[in-house]
Amino acid sequence: MNIGIYLYDDAEVLDFSGPFEVFNTAIRLSDIQWNIFFIAEKKAMITARGGLQLLPHYGIDQHPPLDLLFIVGGEHNDQLNKTNVIDWIGEQASTTNYVATVCTGAFLLAQTGLLDGRSVTTHWQDICALTNDFPALNVMTGKRWVEDGKYISSAGISAGIDMSLHLVSRFVSQELANKTAKQMDYVWCR
Repeated sequence: MNIGIYLYDDAEVLDFSGPFEVFNTAIRLSDIQWNIFFIAEKKAMITARGGLQLLPHYGIDQHPPLDLLFIVGGEHNDQLNKTNVIDWIGEQASTTNYVATVCTGAFLLAQTGLLDGRSVTTHWQDICALTNDFPALNVMTGKRWVEDGKYISSAGISAGIDMSLHLVSRFVSQELANKTAKQMDYVWCR
């Protein structure tokens, strides 16, 4: 399975590093063959929040086919105005088996129109903005993650870890998800 994590300048670090750790820990504890990689608009250094610099594995113009597209949050407003990025997210979302968002990553997926009429969540601080900006969504509050068909969204930052553990349980088994949480010394909020 190919898991592509889309990130950008000022992305929230735990939004991508937490899920990345969950999936990699699950790989170490089992015999699953997952390929996890970072994708950005271009294959060039990005600077996430706090000044963390990261070189993505791929740009949006050239990457392996995706089974799971993972879209992280952060300072996302510039991304909403990039037609090439939103078009790419829409194209990938229509062909992948699953699409997951963490925090304000939900705004990027919502911009494609694919979430219209679906249930979704985001960081508690952005619930009103998501509701106002995208009135066709059923924005849910007080949820760590929300699953609606192949679209799965999580609340802010650390909730992406909880959602990723849920994905491990869904893709492989509850037992592996429990082992992964235990190995990470993480108390999983289900």
